[in-house]
Amino acid sequence: MPMPPPMDELIRQMLERLGEDTEREGLANTPSRAAATYRFLTKGYQENADEILNGALFEVEYDEMVVIKNIEVYSLCEHHLLPFFGKCHVGYVPSNKIIGLSKIPRLVDMFARRLQVQERLTQQIAETIEKYAEPKGVGVIIQAQHLCMMMRGVEKQNTQVTTSALLGKFRQDQRSRAEFLNLAQVDTR
Repeated sequence: MPMPPPMDELIRQMLERLGEDTEREGLANTPSRAAATYRFLTKGYQENADEILNGALFEVEYDEMVVIKNIEVYSLCEHHLLPFFGKCHVGYVPSNKIIGLSKIPRLVDMFARRLQVQERLTQQIAETIEKYAEPKGVGVIIQAQHLCMMMRGVEKQNTQVTTSALLGKFRQDQRSRAEFLNLAQVDTR
């Protein structure tokens, strides 16, 4: 089976099919720049949770909620290859392990740097924290704007999409869920 052309060649061909002159000054280096950009925006495919967590799970006698909020999220919609961006709020109630605080935003980035839908991204983050930290409960909320809704299609500029994944205690116990929503300052109205 022959090797596919390099990504920069595919981008050059796409620009030509759009009617552009890929030799003009402004576009001469665009194929290689765009290829590098897409590699960066999808680098999550080359990452995994084991390497990101790198043993940063610590046994601690702490059973109160831990919330990391306003984690910036930048991803690409798998349907249109346009960005969606916003904030991610993560909370969990440890059983006997806590996660190094910097590792949670890195997990968020790992999944966001793949072609995504917001719903799956939210679920993947929650399930990964549940798998590795084995908390009593975990909650993830993402609030994002999607350029595929803003620039094309329905063209609604102020639309925000909110998704949540609530596992364990956050799903089963109304008080825990309410505490998480309050600490994350997520408006549920």
